Amino acid sequence: MAHIDPDRKNWEAFKALPRDTPIDMLNLIKFHDQAQYPVGHPDHGKGVSGREAYARYASGFRKIAEKLGAKMIWQGNLETAVTGPADEWDEAFVMGYPNSAAFLAMVTDPAYKDDVVVHRTAAVKDSRLIRFGSAG
Repeated sequence: MAHIDPDRKNWEAFKALPRDTPIDMLNLIKFHDQAQYPVGHPDHGKGVSGREAYARYASGFRKIAEKLGAKMIWQGNLETAVTGPADEWDEAFVMGYPNSAAFLAMVTDPAYKDDVVVHRTAAVKDSRLIRFGSAG
């Protein structure tokens, strides 16, 4: 089963945790070969790759996240899996947020909801988003 967006139970668990402490969010992403834009979107059927659509998402996401004090903690180029399937994830990174309130503000920002997240939804075949207390 693919996981693109949080289910209600996980979202409620996230919101129930403290909102005033720094957090790190591990992102594991598997892309569609071809982005799955909805019918009516200007990029529907244009042959945009999932990776290209995610790059569009990342550009808009960064602008909003940086205003809220979020920053990239770690990002690397996947080379090989030592444990697990070799092709399970295409991208992995950790974003740091000053607190979960900043993360919540980002995902509810009108620009994010109206203009940015459509690229993520089109790009992502499967994902994991895992919250950790910040290590520093």
